Amino acid sequence: MKQSMKAALAAGAAILAASQVAPAQDLNLGAIVVTPSRTPLEKRKVGSTVEKVERERIEQESKPFLNDYLANLPGIAIGSPGGVGQEGSLSIRGAPRRYVKTLFNGIDIGDPTAPNVQTSYQYLLASNLDSIEVLKGSQGTLYGSDAIAGVIGLSTLGDIPLGVSHLFHAEGGSRTTIRGGYGLRAASERAKVSINLNGFYTDGISAADENDGNTEHDAFANGTFDAAGEIALSDTFSIFGSLLYIDSVAEFDDSFPIADNPDAKNYNTQLAGRLGFNLDLADGRFRNTFSVQAFDIDREIRGTFFDGDYDGTRWKAEYQGSFDATDWLTLLVGADYEHTGIAVPGISGPHSADFSLGGVWFEGLVSPVENLTVTLGARQAWHSAFGGDTTWRASASYEFPASSTRLHSSLGTGFRAPSLDELYGPFGSNPDLGPERSLSFDVGVEQRLGDRFTADITYFLTNIEDLIAYVGAGYTQIPGTARMRGIEASLSFAATSWLDLGGVYTYTRAVNQNDVRLQQVPAHVVGLSVAARPWEKWTISADARISLDTVDGGTPLDDYVLVNAKVAYKPTEATELYVRAENLLNQQYQTVRGYGTPDFSVFAGFRARIGP
Repeated sequence: MKQSMKAALAAGAAILAASQVAPAQDLNLGAIVVTPSRTPLEKRKVGSTVEKVERERIEQESKPFLNDYLANLPGIAIGSPGGVGQEGSLSIRGAPRRYVKTLFNGIDIGDPTAPNVQTSYQYLLASNLDSIEVLKGSQGTLYGSDAIAGVIGLSTLGDIPLGVSHLFHAEGGSRTTIRGGYGLRAASERAKVSINLNGFYTDGISAADENDGNTEHDAFANGTFDAAGEIALSDTFSIFGSLLYIDSVAEFDDSFPIADNPDAKNYNTQLAGRLGFNLDLADGRFRNTFSVQAFDIDREIRGTFFDGDYDGTRWKAEYQGSFDATDWLTLLVGADYEHTGIAVPGISGPHSADFSLGGVWFEGLVSPVENLTVTLGARQAWHSAFGGDTTWRASASYEFPASSTRLHSSLGTGFRAPSLDELYGPFGSNPDLGPERSLSFDVGVEQRLGDRFTADITYFLTNIEDLIAYVGAGYTQIPGTARMRGIEASLSFAATSWLDLGGVYTYTRAVNQNDVRLQQVPAHVVGLSVAARPWEKWTISADARISLDTVDGGTPLDDYVLVNAKVAYKPTEATELYVRAENLLNQQYQTVRGYGTPDFSVFAGFRARIGP
């Protein structure tokens, strides 16, 4: 598997190198969303709820990690057992991260060696990202297993001006924190490429809360390389590829009981690649995409009871077709097949297991009248262990043009296939498990006032049945339904030519099958943001997150207000000097019971661009 991975990545590197000198078609797709229907679509035509963070905002805030941006989106809650680099929690609309599929340039980066397949978001740096999309609701139809709560799509390849640009950034500050990176952007009439190299180091804080007498700091280091590119070899045929390599080490503390452990370390190496081609037929009305991808993760845990080597692999082949049958009907069809394997520690020595999962799906995008878009779709999946499963999805978006009011709604089902650990792992596995299933619904209204004001309020619900839990001596499926309900609201307002305001609010009521509240999911979260440009070369931005009524370990956590700010000065259009601060109010708070969080911190940095 690793040899085939290396061969694929080498081929990808060759394609990317070629893409820098290719000669005649503009690949710029403009400002769109991709995750809702796996095809470029104007956001105003999307019935599902999708949030998007653009490159402009990532650069404006200059925060180091993906989690820093996800935490400020409505409906998302993040908990961390200590500072950066710790294996924390993430939920979308109350559903934990094992129900979230995450794609990096189209590559599934969920960790198959974990007890539940899930992404380790703490390793994902933000400096290389061009856009972040969060699609909410059960998305089993288009994305298969694990997309019960939604899909997070990360892209490093956006609109690139013609020519070659070199991007530099560096930052340093509290707790001996240092980060920096280099990026290359190149585009011709027929090709574009993005290459990034980023690094991060911090001495960190004590993961076990320092207020409980823990003094040993837990450091974190991360190096990330990624590349993505596309080249049009003709007007109807193009080749694309992407690479991702992450190498990190995180120190952490004991959990039982929570206390300093100077020897505990988590070594994590991830290697992934994707190659494919696009073929347009019937004068561009029939668009086809074929791709293969591979993912390899090697984890080592040292200094704990769980010491050992955890190795996982996944490879996947996909096809997607999109046919414009009429001006008002587009038909989408797809098929995919993946194979996943693990080698993990066991009582009697290393333990290995694998399974395969495939599916076929279709979806129709229908616009029967002006300003109305409806989608209907279904998937049939097959799993080597539990057999078949069927999911479906429907959504609608309608805009009243006279008032710029848009109604949007979606209804869909999803499933989570049992993980390899649950099916065949060394501790309490059960090969008779079936998938967990979900039903989700949301309905909302969006109001725009010109280009300056947009507000949205959405009601959502998700039910998850056939839950898998470790009970007694092993995994079993238990009766009952976990239920998540709530409201999301957001607004953005360009108050003046130099002042932008934003706000979000989320109410979440999330309970398990016994009507017990889910852990680390705040009932109320308020987010506020402001960006001011009081003078020509200056920008002052700030955001605040207010978290209320959270439980962990069955008891409440303290409420808190987290305020961050940045002051930036641009000597030229291509350079920026800045100072940013985190936790300005120096709040002493926890997102996971017993584990600390960073206090007031300050950082200084710069960004520079050479080229267009």
